[in-house]
Amino acid sequence: MSVKLRLQRHGRKKAPYYHIVAATSTAPRDGRFIERIGFYNPTQVPAQIDIDVDKAVDWLNKGAQPTDTVRAILRYKGVLYKKHLLRGVKKGSFDLETAEAKFAEWQSAHVNSVMDHVKTVEDKKAKAREEEAARYEAKRQERIAAEQAALAASQAEAAVEAAAETAEEVAAEVETPAVEESAAPVAEATEEAPAAESDAPESADDTPKTEA
Repeated sequence: MSVKLRLQRHGRKKAPYYHIVAATSTAPRDGRFIERIGFYNPTQVPAQIDIDVDKAVDWLNKGAQPTDTVRAILRYKGVLYKKHLLRGVKKGSFDLETAEAKFAEWQSAHVNSVMDHVKTVEDKKAKAREEEAARYEAKRQERIAAEQAALAASQAEAAVEAAAETAEEVAAEVETPAVEESAAPVAEATEEAPAAESDAPESADDTPKTEA
């Protein structure tokens, strides 16, 4: 019966984490397993991976077949590289100490590359936050400018209306005395008219008759 190195899912919905296990190929995904050799959490940046390199190499040497995801994890953590170094030791290309030194050197370089990747991701996130803050500030300034423009327009309109009302009041005050003065002579003329009529003869019959 073949053995596989695969992931066993745990965690809640939308927040998974995985155990890296050695299990028989007929066992269900989240069922019984032979041995747990590592931990994988893809929700973090960088992904959190903790694996026992020696156990993983031992299972690979026994013929265990990793799934595609587990193979990528093993390559990322240097398990496949260490297996290659140990094969060189068996062939006599170099001794075990040299293999361990080469693996330690690879791990150091790998850690530096991971830190560079983390820095790149953090820089991208910081840049995205700055751009978002700049967009928010630009929208806020546009909103403030629009409010100020609307306030200035309303104030200008109110000033125009106030000026028009003032002009109407001044015009009304100017026109009112002229009407009163023009009405006064009419009244005087009306009062003098009866006096003029009283000086005229009352009728033709009142004229003194001359004796024949």
